[in-house]
Amino acid sequence: MKVIETRNEEATREIGKILGKAVKEGAVITLNGDLGVGKTVFTQGLAQGLGVEEPVNSPTFTIVQVYEEGRMPFYHFDVYRIGDIEEMEEIGYEDYFYGNGVCLIEWAELIKEILPEKYVEISIEKDLNCGFDYRKITIKGEEYENISFG
Repeated sequence: MKVIETRNEEATREIGKILGKAVKEGAVITLNGDLGVGKTVFTQGLAQGLGVEEPVNSPTFTIVQVYEEGRMPFYHFDVYRIGDIEEMEEIGYEDYFYGNGVCLIEWAELIKEILPEKYVEISIEKDLNCGFDYRKITIKGEEYENISFG
């Protein structure tokens, strides 16, 4: 497990960017944290690290947003509004999870039963005692815990 602390939005984005440059084909990343904690900022950084140049926003109403222009496909899921696992089956989640791109899944705890056996787990937390913009980012996933995040 690796714990990184950031004190502003740019630093949180940079952590995502570093991970995006290091992530390997087929990676599934879960991203958990409360509303407003910076999941989208982190995801924008990860997309930049993958070489995605178009704007990245949370796909809350579409469940998955596909970005093809980076060094490999990037599949950004937001399953916050998912009613049940059948909705994931309808969009063909297995093609994404077991494909040749990178999946990032916000609110992944809601679909835990269909996650692959191996995935990278990232959580972002606030601590207002440490300042309004403070974030604690925890990464669990052996092959990514040894990355130098600055």
